[in-house]
Amino acid sequence: MKKSILIFIENNGKSIQDVSLELLSKGNELKEKLDTDLHAAIIGDNNTEFYSKLYAFGVDIIYSVNDGEFKEFKTLPYTKAMLKIIKESNPQIILYGATNIGRDLAPRIASSLKCGLTADCTDLRIGNFEYMKKTWKNLLYQIRPAWGGNIIATIVNPEMHPQMATVREGVMHMIEPDYSLKGKVVEIGVELSDKDKKITILKRIIKEKTVDLKGANIIVSGGAGMGSKGNFNKMFEFAKLIKAEVGASRAAVDFGFISKDHQVGQTGTVVKPRVYFAFGISGAVQHRVGMENSGTIIAINSDPDAPIFDIAHVKIVGDINTILPLMIKTYKEMGK
Repeated sequence: MKKSILIFIENNGKSIQDVSLELLSKGNELKEKLDTDLHAAIIGDNNTEFYSKLYAFGVDIIYSVNDGEFKEFKTLPYTKAMLKIIKESNPQIILYGATNIGRDLAPRIASSLKCGLTADCTDLRIGNFEYMKKTWKNLLYQIRPAWGGNIIATIVNPEMHPQMATVREGVMHMIEPDYSLKGKVVEIGVELSDKDKKITILKRIIKEKTVDLKGANIIVSGGAGMGSKGNFNKMFEFAKLIKAEVGASRAAVDFGFISKDHQVGQTGTVVKPRVYFAFGISGAVQHRVGMENSGTIIAINSDPDAPIFDIAHVKIVGDINTILPLMIKTYKEMGK
């Protein structure tokens, strides 16, 4: 039986999460290289309305657990359902979004199947691997920053399959759906025991994001080099002038200059704006993987050897306490 590529489809009953559609898009590329089928695993109680969209993103077979018991995510029931789907799908590769749900579910699946799992990947490729005079063909290259973001590691799992990874939202290009495509649905029934139902959700609170970094055309980001919350307030002023969203490096968030909702990078949001301003950001790999595909990168830093300058299109060496107020003044004069 031909082994497939299986994508876990995260949904809230009303819509499919973007990261799942991005993974399906990448899955189409991988299935062409492996000459295999693309399968989707969807668990919930309102799955049927999503089938046409999944077909449009190239899914050949949908494995669906469609039951009121799965209306909301609970770790044990979803793990049981996913394991049953995996048995039916026979995948060589399983991909999940690196979301709160994906990070909860994927390790439990890996533990149950006794296979490997690479977290927070930023790229996926197919290639061969040689070790001790032995060659494995068509393995999944699981690519992610490592050692605190100082290097990019390529991880392979040659023997313990399926090969599994969680992938950051925004790092994979989303294809245009083709609603003329059709596929097949396999309904999966799952019986839950009292042990599976140990957790009861009393109340679900969904907090809407106040920052839309992913959809922003212009982002003004600050790093540890901003020095204070006060300087971030100036950056908010600048961002308002140019109709931009405000981002930040992990270091700036860790220092308490700004909330985590604004964080750009591997552990934050991956962005691809037309213009990205980087004020006082050194340019660690962890941050760069989150913004290096921006159209134009304008970096402002007092250190002429800052790594951010390696990928910047416009490089400004100087003190942000001088340059940022000057930019604010210039834009205000331009708006008069």
